[in-house]
Amino acid sequence: MMRDIKACSIEELNTLAEEIRQKILQTVSKNGGHLSSTMGATDLIVAMHSVFDVEQDPFIFDVSHQAYAHKLLTGRWDTFDTLRQFGGICGYTKPKESKYDYYVAGHSSTSISLAVGAAKAIALKGEKRIPVALIGDGSMSAGMAYEALNELGDRKYPVVIILNDNEMSIAKPIGAISKLLSQTMAGSFYQKFKAKVEKVLEHLPESASYLAKRFEESFKLITPGILFEEMGIEYIGPVDGHDIASLMETMRVAKALGKPVIIHAQTTKGKGYEIAEGTKENWHGVSAFDLKTGIAPQKNGAKAATAIFSEMLVELADADEKVVGVTAAMPSGTGMSAAIAKYPNRFWDVAIAEQHAVTSMGPLAKEGFKPFCTIYSTFLQRGYDQVIHDIALMDLGVAFALDRAGIVGEDGETHQGAFDISYLRAIPNMTLLAPYNETTMKLCMAFAKEYAHPCAFRYPRGAFLAQDRQSPPYELGKSVLLKEGEEILFIGYGNGVGRAEQTAQLVDANVGILDLRFVKPLDVSMLTQLSAGYKKWFVFSDSAALGGVGSALLEFLSEYKIQDVQVTTFEYDDAFITHGNTKRVEESLGILPEQLAQKIS
Repeated sequence: MMRDIKACSIEELNTLAEEIRQKILQTVSKNGGHLSSTMGATDLIVAMHSVFDVEQDPFIFDVSHQAYAHKLLTGRWDTFDTLRQFGGICGYTKPKESKYDYYVAGHSSTSISLAVGAAKAIALKGEKRIPVALIGDGSMSAGMAYEALNELGDRKYPVVIILNDNEMSIAKPIGAISKLLSQTMAGSFYQKFKAKVEKVLEHLPESASYLAKRFEESFKLITPGILFEEMGIEYIGPVDGHDIASLMETMRVAKALGKPVIIHAQTTKGKGYEIAEGTKENWHGVSAFDLKTGIAPQKNGAKAATAIFSEMLVELADADEKVVGVTAAMPSGTGMSAAIAKYPNRFWDVAIAEQHAVTSMGPLAKEGFKPFCTIYSTFLQRGYDQVIHDIALMDLGVAFALDRAGIVGEDGETHQGAFDISYLRAIPNMTLLAPYNETTMKLCMAFAKEYAHPCAFRYPRGAFLAQDRQSPPYELGKSVLLKEGEEILFIGYGNGVGRAEQTAQLVDANVGILDLRFVKPLDVSMLTQLSAGYKKWFVFSDSAALGGVGSALLEFLSEYKIQDVQVTTFEYDDAFITHGNTKRVEESLGILPEQLAQKIS
């Protein structure tokens, strides 16, 4: 059921906000998920639902992992315990899940553009609705947000933007005077007074108008809103993002202005759970943990691919001062945090700015350095033009390390690493390679470090499927036959090698296994040789089938007029892949080894 909170008193709303935080804590501690940012945004969302009409007004979240409270207020309280589970509630807003989720929002910095688009549609339809965008301060680091603000400030559509500043990275209140000024500017009296003054100024001589405007500008200089005001966006704040009464008053003022407004609200990450409060990166996204201690259960098992990358990157940096690197707001997630800590002048986190991250590595390669651009597979999509125009076109030796390739599990559709092979394979000068265990990861990185052209190597979230073993060094465009067989050949790429080996153990046939290593360029000599003895090829790669590894092999067979080889690929079908436990998701796709073994004939 929907929670109708518009008639609630402030006391009741504060109680409700606390109940929501407890529900989030209980659920995330069991299921894992995003915690600190969504806890910090709870009061903002309660105030949003109190002031605006979720039935009519587009509620837009950026990024929507902070929208858990919104989900709980829009009929999903009783099913919230299925959060991020297979078949359960998505960890991000999802219109297919609820009509109150206006837009999908798993990647950052889209909300203001979405709000502008919604405002245009509302204006064309002659309606009185108003888009409301809640954007985290981290999302303000990407250029798309400012592109949208630029148009919004010019066109003056009525839009309310709530800036959730939970890092104090945009502005820091300066003592009691700043607090007084912020409260004053957030009040209706100041906004009405300002509007009247602006009307008066229209009729004053130019000199008097100039002096009055200079006075107002000097007033704003000691508040943090001058950037937005200069872009033509009304600015209110900073306001206390946990004072629901003040938030509601401020939102009502913003709503009544009938023009673009930014409400700058300062919040505390992890609000309500002391262990997670503050700017602690490790509480952004969490696995299941003990509520009393905040400690997650120890995981036993093979070393994660990200950890292997992290260690090897530091080794390469230790041995060669020309090795540098960049990540976009994911130093821990990509494993670059160790290199940043040891070599802060050579490894950089540039915040949520994938386009800038990619382009900035080009000149470093041009100047003789060896850049590793370390980004999740799904997030490199945001820097695609830069890969083509600023790196590949110049044939610069930037190595793209693509973490989270394949199924990523609970983050779901917006984060699955399915498309990188397809979108990179078409780019001239680009070389694509992949490791399948710890040894090959190190060999792959050693190759990439010495390679003087653009290349990209992909690796999974978590551990590789294959056991570690000795392996020869990587040579450009050369594959390795791991096992000889008869008639049937399993061709694995990256983590697909491990899946191929597991499947081979379950089939009643003597199959050959090839570690493809490179999907661009292909090992033409080896493939031609193998086509003479193996007439059934089965492709194993954790990637989209369209434009993927199977496509590359079929193109090879066509080009070399080899017509007697049958190719079957076990790559992903042409559909977005849902969220859930990785094994459950893979089972739904029919790609578990025991399922694949039934398809071999």
